[in-house]
Amino acid sequence: MSATIAPPPVAARTRPPFRADHVGSLLRPKRLAAARAAHKAGTLDAAALRAIEDGCIVEAIARQEDLGLRAATDGEYRRAYWHYDFVSGLQGVELYEPEQKIAFKGAILPHALRVNGPIRYTRPIMIDDYRFVAAHVKTAMAKQTIPSPSVVHFRGGRDAIDRAAYPDMDRFFADLGIAYRGAVDGFAAAGCRYLQLDEVYIAYLCDPEQIAGLRARGEHAEGLLDRYADLINHAIGGRPADMTISMHLCRGNFRSTWVASGGYEPVAETLFNKIDADAYFMEYDTDRAGGFEPLRFVPRGRKLVVLGLITSKSGALETKDELKRRIDAASKYLPLEQLALSPQCGFASTEEGNTLSEEQQWAKLRLCVEVAREVWGSV
Repeated sequence: MSATIAPPPVAARTRPPFRADHVGSLLRPKRLAAARAAHKAGTLDAAALRAIEDGCIVEAIARQEDLGLRAATDGEYRRAYWHYDFVSGLQGVELYEPEQKIAFKGAILPHALRVNGPIRYTRPIMIDDYRFVAAHVKTAMAKQTIPSPSVVHFRGGRDAIDRAAYPDMDRFFADLGIAYRGAVDGFAAAGCRYLQLDEVYIAYLCDPEQIAGLRARGEHAEGLLDRYADLINHAIGGRPADMTISMHLCRGNFRSTWVASGGYEPVAETLFNKIDADAYFMEYDTDRAGGFEPLRFVPRGRKLVVLGLITSKSGALETKDELKRRIDAASKYLPLEQLALSPQCGFASTEEGNTLSEEQQWAKLRLCVEVAREVWGSV
């Protein structure tokens, strides 16, 4: 594809995801990072921190809209982690610092999760965060991101789940699905119509090294994909017809490092045909994600795949021609009208953020919008 070729007659999107979209998290502005550090040190109270967060989020929403993005998030500015802040809000799930830390390829994640009692959704989690974004968008749609429920299981597995609370794993998965359904219902009742599940661990199941790690600690890797699919389907099964559920597939994103490798082929048929999501944000910025061939499993005319071709792990800016060539390659397996474009992951899955500047981040989102207009004729 070339920048001089006129875009084909592809219909503009009327519901999310949009032709140019993004995963969700943004680099924390310096004043926000300073405020969060002061709060942790005990020199800034919660109300003052919230006020600074509010101001930074309003600015981030305006910046997203100015770029032409049709969906806007709060940048996950109120969180330390993309996942822990949400799931530790469930009754029975706690955040702790283990002796054996989680190792990325070049960094160590200091915290982990464990289940210390029956899992329940007993109070709203991040509902007010969504409402704040919804109240401040002007031209964009408010998008909310939460971790997929598999995050409560994959890393710690059986050993991180209290045996008195859950002598068998069937009850654990049942309770987790019920709790997540309560959360999804809560967002729906608050007016959310664009909810994303950040699903890392299904992508990890594409990596033989990760599978070997599961088996080494005594987990049953066989059937785990179907179990996660059933868990997700239960969580989202009661959503309103006009609520879009997207899933983001990732192989790890912490300070520009990663965990897993492997193409989507081992999970593609279940991912696209058993899981009842509407759209998939697919990491595709490096050869660690494999080729586009698994897109042949996407049901025709129904689901959207957002190609994560723009890396969020470095500031180097991709070229338009490079992106267009890759979109063209993907369209050999899935029609262009079922494709869209985004960065491959968030820019700050944790508050530390990836190794690029804010201006490089915004340049990548601007590029996403420009390429979408040139390829599809609209954003």
